Amino acid sequence: MSVSKIFDVVFGGLVLGTVGVLTGLLMGIGFLPAALLIGMCLGAGVGYFGGRRFFASIFVGTIAGGLVAWRLGGVDAMTVGASSGAAMGGFLGVWISMLLDLLQQRKESVSAPPVEQPSPSSK
Repeated sequence: MSVSKIFDVVFGGLVLGTVGVLTGLLMGIGFLPAALLIGMCLGAGVGYFGGRRFFASIFVGTIAGGLVAWRLGGVDAMTVGASSGAAMGGFLGVWISMLLDLLQQRKESVSAPPVEQPSPSSK
């Protein structure tokens, strides 16, 4: 396995493990180990398949959601805001990734040379 792939797996485990910790804290300390384990496994799996943009959007969503909640509701609201921000960041990351892939496909189809079709009279 390449260094880049190992980095993606570890980065994914850290990002979704953090989301799992925040969700576990929100649900109660008893859920923390299960939420952490599930988050790390999901993150490692997505990292293995190459979801670097997805993780970046979750990371940004977590930080932004936590800061907004801290500003509006105080320290007690930070876990809820960070968890909600991570969920929204993940949603937006998938959405943006799909749009970028669609635009890339459209650009490739426009720049590709046309395929010549045989004329019906040549049969």
